[in-house]
Formats: sequence, C-alpha cells, structure tokens
Amino acid sequence: MGNYIGLPDDPVYAIETLHMSNGLTSVLLEVVVLSGSILAETDREKELIIWLAQRDQAAVGIGTVGFDLDEMPWTLDSFEAEKAFMLRTIEAAIEGLGWERLHYEPNKDIVLNCLRQFGFMIQAFEKRSVNLENYLEWTEIEEGDPCPTIPYGYPKCEKHGVYLSLFGCIICN
Repeated sequence: MGNYIGLPDDPVYAIETLHMSNGLTSVLLEVVVLSGSILAETDREKELIIWLAQRDQAAVGIGTVGFDLDEMPWTLDSFEAEKAFMLRTIEAAIEGLGWERLHYEPNKDIVLNCLRQFGFMIQAFEKRSVNLENYLEWTEIEEGDPCPTIPYGYPKCEKHGVYLSLFGCIICN
C-alpha cells in the first residue's frame, strides 16, 4: 500500500487519503514529531508523538509507513483533548515550530499542503471510530522487555529535542 495516512473505511469520511513519497513521508513525520515534542505536556500527548515517531522508515522500512487514523493509540476518555492536541501540533508544524532543528530545508509548499491535509483528516476523525484495542495493544509491556514500546520516562534526543521511540530519534536515524 505504500506511504499513506487515511481515514477509516466509512462513508462519513469523504476526505481523500494522503499518499506520499518516501522523502515526503519522512519530512512530514519529522516536522509533526518536532512540533509535538515541543508542545506535549501530558503522558497521552507524549505517547501520540512517540507513536508517530515509530513510523520511522529508517527502522520499519522504506515505503511501508501507511496507517489509518483509527490505528493511532487514541483513548475514549481523553479523545477530544488528544484530537485538540494533534490539531495544535499540526498547526504549529505549519507555522514552522522546530524546523530550525532539521539538517535540511524542506520544500515548504509541498509539506504545508500535506500538513493541512493531515489536519483536515484529524478534524474529521470521530470518537466513534476509535479502536481502543490499538492503544491497549501498543502500550502492552511484555514481562522483562528491555525495550518497551514507550520508552520509560519519555526521554528526548539530546540533539533534536524530540521524543525517542523504541527506534531512537526519528531525525538522527
């Protein structure tokens, strides 16, 4: 299926799936993770950013970063706050928050269009589409696991200031 961000297969969601090249996928995720790492305050906000950071093509494979929004680790109790955080994160990324930490200059027009599309998708996504199993499965810790899905203490990369996933820093990688 390649690199994409989509909405669940439901007629209520009439927003087109966002298909991206490998390079654009990396840039989009990096700027969202940068912005979200600066803005995140609660554990849930940090976890959403770490989940996105785990879509690191350097770790999971080029051309394999595809997901629908219902695969993200949303919770039912905090859904509205989580959605608002993601919208703030995307808006801040559109404004360039943290971009100076990148070692390259992204093509702003293309990245901004993708960020806006991602924002439209988050805005349209409804609580009724949340699959709580995704959060529970993602956060499950195996006994004795030295490398949990969510790194203990929410460490950040010393160089880029982004939350580390189990794969390390999405920007360093």
